[in-house]
Amino acid sequence: MRRIKFDNAKNWFWVGILILSLILIIVGAFELFPFENPKHYRHLSLIGFLLQIVFYSKMFWYKNCIHWNKLGGVFRLNTFTSKSIKFDDFNDFEFKEQKLFYKSNGKIITFNLKDIVKEDIDKLNELLSKHITIYKTVN
Repeated sequence: MRRIKFDNAKNWFWVGILILSLILIIVGAFELFPFENPKHYRHLSLIGFLLQIVFYSKMFWYKNCIHWNKLGGVFRLNTFTSKSIKFDDFNDFEFKEQKLFYKSNGKIITFNLKDIVKEDIDKLNELLSKHITIYKTVN
């Protein structure tokens, strides 16, 4: 059984990493501090860009990952590609036969939940229920 990685966008550790990376890129680009060796500026910029790569590649580290905030989320469940979802567009969702069906503006989109741990499916149900006013759960 596989787990789902739930990643809230309000994680201050990752926000701090992004801010640090931007500071390193700016210091490296504009040479704000005097260094004896000019290669240090390039190294600072490189470290900043590498931190950005690590942050934005988090979705590829896990096969099942949900990254969300209060407006929407990016869902990647048993696929290589992810789906971006706005919570305002949700009309309804249901869990049925190891699949998640959600209805959005007349479209029905399906996520396969095969081999996902039951606790994580319950947590996903709780997350969607919290952010969507109309919901239905079918076992």
